[in-house]
Amino acid sequence: MTDGTRLLVLGGTEFVGRAVVDDALARGWDVTLFHRGTRDAPPGVRDLRGDRSAVGGLDALAAGEWDVAVDTWSWAPSAVRDAARLLDDRVGRYVYVSSRSVYTYPTGAGLAEDAPVVEASPDDGADVDYARAKRGGELAVEESFGHRAILARAGLILGPWENVGRLPWWLQRVARGGPVLAPGPRELPLQYVDARDLAAFVLDATEQGLSGPFNVVSPSGHATMGELLDACVAATGSDAELRWTAPDVIEAAGIAPWTELPVWLPPGELHDTLHRGDVSRAVAAGLRNRPVEETVADTWAWLQSQPDGGAPQRADRPRVGLDPDKEARALAL
Repeated sequence: MTDGTRLLVLGGTEFVGRAVVDDALARGWDVTLFHRGTRDAPPGVRDLRGDRSAVGGLDALAAGEWDVAVDTWSWAPSAVRDAARLLDDRVGRYVYVSSRSVYTYPTGAGLAEDAPVVEASPDDGADVDYARAKRGGELAVEESFGHRAILARAGLILGPWENVGRLPWWLQRVARGGPVLAPGPRELPLQYVDARDLAAFVLDATEQGLSGPFNVVSPSGHATMGELLDACVAATGSDAELRWTAPDVIEAAGIAPWTELPVWLPPGELHDTLHRGDVSRAVAAGLRNRPVEETVADTWAWLQSQPDGGAPQRADRPRVGLDPDKEARALAL
């Protein structure tokens, strides 16, 4: 594919979708967005509106042809099914941004794309959990597109435009300065992907004619917890003092990993599942991961450009972050 490639993005105004749009426009692609209109479309795209969960919600897609479609939908698989069926003979390749949550839990370190997945159906509605929703979406795309489908199984996603709040919370907490509860061990390996690197991978994959599932996150240990928080200190220029705290002390304080301390999971089964997966297939296909310092600095710069320095927050995800009083009590232990 070359300049002028016709791309349809289902979504595209937030986080991963926005990163896909920005990358495609930089390549000179002709980009169409289909979205609900809850946020403005970025400049330079053709703007189509519709609510795919409503009757007649796909009417705006009744005509048109595209070389590539990228779909970031996270809810009812039946909505993915309906879109894929409608576009089957008018789209060349279909990328579904899925999740490594589709694998059955628990899994050990070294999880690859052939690991067992959860039971799901492309006909499922909105009453299924996240793992079943993403797996049902995969099945829906494969049903219509077969070998023309790419399933991008992302894990932890960070970077500018983040609407879940994980890295933004850490940046804002570190920017306040003072003693910061830093969950250890400092050398704990992380596995994540910058949304922009995810976007570049899926667009490159369509150009290469790839298909099937890919675990699209960095190799485990691309960064450590220490390197992530050091980058937050450097980016914000604050006087924060990272107080590295052992996992058992954090547990004794009743602090929840992942939600109250975003990104962090203590060593063990869940950490192995989320931060020690096998990404060799994606790396061999060209996945490139920028340094953690760049991801953190660019996210901080983006946050600073937002009204009141705040980040947009998805309504379907819980708020993250540690209450200051609870942090102070834990630091006093």
